[in-house]
Amino acid sequence: MLRVGITGGIGSGKTTVCKIFQALGISVFDADRSAKRLMAEDAVLKNQLIDHFGDDTFGADGVLNRTYLAQRVFNNEEDLNQLNQLVHPFVLTDYENWLLQIPKAPYSIREAAIMLESGTYKDLDVIILIDAPDELRIKRVIQRDKRSETEVQSIISRQWPMEKKRKFTSFIIQNNEKQFLIPQVLHLHELLISQSEHNASS
Repeated sequence: MLRVGITGGIGSGKTTVCKIFQALGISVFDADRSAKRLMAEDAVLKNQLIDHFGDDTFGADGVLNRTYLAQRVFNNEEDLNQLNQLVHPFVLTDYENWLLQIPKAPYSIREAAIMLESGTYKDLDVIILIDAPDELRIKRVIQRDKRSETEVQSIISRQWPMEKKRKFTSFIIQNNEKQFLIPQVLHLHELLISQSEHNASS
């Protein structure tokens, strides 16, 4: 099975694109959702987070204090990198276990926001980048998450610029509200099936 990654900056439309792939029968692993679940549930990871970020990382009820953690890492690159270094190995293990359980198919998808920045793309066969103009991404996130424009711009500034991301990607999907998404996804779907069949026969 071909391992495909989908990434893109905040507000680029990764989730929308993945829903189209899912409608075509392709299984999608949401790495960001996995990370949130593991931080809340995995005892070993929880202890590592407490060791680094302190007892306030979890409330007295054992629930992850997302507000506290977000404040710790929001403008602290060292803490953000440490958080990613702690969480990513657990997410990759979760992904490998997920691969063993999904239906057999020509390919599957792993969706992650900072796949390239974190280096977790290296075990994947194909990388798809979702591209969208910054002003459109900012507008989407403000509407979706009720964040301020300053907050969204701060998040964007910590992610790789599109020019750098393009160097690591196999395909680019334009989600700029000018080009239709579905034809682009259908085209890639056929290409990925063909590549998977080629790999299987070689």
